[in-house]
Amino acid sequence: MKKILTALALALGTASLAALAQTPAPGAAAGDAGTVKFAVNGMVCAFCAQGIEKRLTKMSETGPLYINLAQKVVAVEPKPGKSIDVAKVRAEIVEAGYEVTATQPVPQTVAAIRAEMKPK
Repeated sequence: MKKILTALALALGTASLAALAQTPAPGAAAGDAGTVKFAVNGMVCAFCAQGIEKRLTKMSETGPLYINLAQKVVAVEPKPGKSIDVAKVRAEIVEAGYEVTATQPVPQTVAAIRAEMKPK
């Protein structure tokens, strides 16, 4: 019985963390956020990154982007005065043929994320 309760607690904790990762930043309207990091499966080469970049730069609200193939991350910052519609960006990535496994609003700029993820 103790093993079942432990497994249940772990499952609930994991589900809570997954839900938290998809929660918009405080102060953001539902579906809108500042800079957003997307965990993306299926990106394996520069052509993959280029395809995603091409789609996202066509969107009116997207500003600077950062794509890290090794860490499977796409970070999108809004243009000044705009906000990122997380659902629309997610749909663009999915339509490009990739799987978005997590979404995380972050307080950093794309430049800060790039510097943070830069190999040391």
